[in-house]
Amino acid sequence: MFGFSPRKIQMIDPAQARPGRATPIATAERHAIWDRPLKAAPPDGMEHAMFGMGCFWGVERIFWQTPGVWLSMVGYAGGFTPNPTYEEVCSGETGHNEVVRVILDPATISYEGLLAKFWEGHDPTQGMRQGNDRGTQYRSGIYAYGDAQLAAAQASRDAFAPRLVQAGYGAITTEITPAPEFYYAEDYHQQYLHKNPNGYCGLGGTGVTCPVGLSA
Repeated sequence: MFGFSPRKIQMIDPAQARPGRATPIATAERHAIWDRPLKAAPPDGMEHAMFGMGCFWGVERIFWQTPGVWLSMVGYAGGFTPNPTYEEVCSGETGHNEVVRVILDPATISYEGLLAKFWEGHDPTQGMRQGNDRGTQYRSGIYAYGDAQLAAAQASRDAFAPRLVQAGYGAITTEITPAPEFYYAEDYHQQYLHKNPNGYCGLGGTGVTCPVGLSA
């Protein structure tokens, strides 16, 4: 979560990425807070969402504390190496981002409400870093499940960007793409700050209010 080299702030070429493995790495069986199966399918009427905002320990805490989030989990996405380990992701040689995937109940919180949490919970103008954490795995990203989420994410970016500029920030560097494959992170990363309440969290927002999701 702390060190970096110049190579790590450049995306790896897919041809040079680590080979990974055919089988998933071991992870937790159940959510440490809610005791639900971590790989549970969404109940009827609920939806997936996925975000990258920097170190996934603090990001997951933002979302598990959000009413309407039914399940949260951390993992790796957006790179080239199948079933990577944390050490491989930290090397900068997989292309993956540290992400949080959630299952939300839209009867309680809209996807736009989660987008507001996303934009306000970190600084989306920092490129391949978030605070003191530097590297491609800490980039800002929204990974959309379906065209409706993709359109909502793009619209929220366009609404938030002028407010950041007015507050003295630069251009948004957030990548917005269809959701790539999600690989679960290791057991000890799941709900890390619940298990380690005094653990490291490098997140810091800009203090700028996002205009989307205000009625959620």
